Amino acid sequence: MAQTTIAVGDLIYEAAVHFTRVTEYGFSLTAFLAGQQAPPLAGARIDVGFEGSLLGPKLKGRISGVDYLGIRPDGHVQLHIHAEIATDDGQKIAFFADGVASPEEGTGVLRLRENVTLTTSSPAYEWANHLQVWGQGTVDPAKGEIKVKAYAA
Repeated sequence: MAQTTIAVGDLIYEAAVHFTRVTEYGFSLTAFLAGQQAPPLAGARIDVGFEGSLLGPKLKGRISGVDYLGIRPDGHVQLHIHAEIATDDGQKIAFFADGVASPEEGTGVLRLRENVTLTTSSPAYEWANHLQVWGQGTVDPAKGEIKVKAYAA
């Protein structure tokens, strides 16, 4: 079993991902971010598929998954992310995150904060099962890009 020492605040990875698909359920993400459509009182749901790369001192590989967004009536976005990490050395890690994304007024960009849980049965990455990860970054829907830096909490 690989022994990995991780201290609070250590960088785990940097993610650079792009949208692969957007599924809207009667509410337009583009119109919302452009300030042309307010969220309904009941909120709205949008599913965003994504994929991209993870680079970092602790994790390197590819990530792909879906964020099941909940657009709140106050304009903030609840994150509910399920994904798979395929490491460069051929291992698999399940990725779950929740959190919030908040629109930056007048920019079309969202600031996001994530609480990440990693799960695997791979002995090489067993350390990830005991780790709480805090991510922060941005979403640029116009470009379909998400950038996140994730640290040990």
